[in-house]
Amino acid sequence: MTVRILPAGDSAWLIELPERIDAAVNSRAIQIARAVEQAGLPITDVVVGYRSVMVYVDPLADGADAIERRLSEIAAAPADGESLIGPLVEVPVCYDGPFGPDLADVAAFANCSTDEVIARHLALEYRVFVVGFVPGFAYMAPVDPRIAAPRRSSPRLKVPAGSVAVAAGQTGIYPAETPGGWSLIGRCPIRPYDPDRAGPFLFHPGDRVRFHRISEADYREASQWSDV
Repeated sequence: MTVRILPAGDSAWLIELPERIDAAVNSRAIQIARAVEQAGLPITDVVVGYRSVMVYVDPLADGADAIERRLSEIAAAPADGESLIGPLVEVPVCYDGPFGPDLADVAAFANCSTDEVIARHLALEYRVFVVGFVPGFAYMAPVDPRIAAPRRSSPRLKVPAGSVAVAAGQTGIYPAETPGGWSLIGRCPIRPYDPDRAGPFLFHPGDRVRFHRISEADYREASQWSDV
């Protein structure tokens, strides 16, 4: 698998893998990131992308001059065969009432009923490729091609926290009220990111995710959001 090491300013290096959304490429990126974290280098952060790893470093630390060489060695090392299949995270979603304002639009795109949109969204197991945009937002794929509607032509200025959305073959949960252009098809009562929780992040790259449907009453009983 082709890998490139590129400088990103004086305090970061970018490790690039083949340019595609692919589970094998993403698994290799995760594996490289773990190896970098364990290498004893003067790093300040490591961020996994779909097909890249950004390594932030302390340029004034001892050993900083050898970082490019060490990153090249790590990236060139053969994969160790370790399983990178993450844990399965079960996620409740309510598609009813006010929580799926774009269900009809996605159904129109798919030329099917809203019930079929929901069924297709529930049917698959998703991979977490990246966590970013805002803390806790997990980009999950692949969505059933039939319901893989594009981004909305007019993004919302405020997407409610907990909204479950689809766009261009991906699905995700908004962990905070933010602007957004994805189609909203449901609402999750669990916070994807909670700094007061022992494990602040619900999702990590490589995790597997399955959604299961709950009623509006169950959603309101389980909701961790302050607006319910």
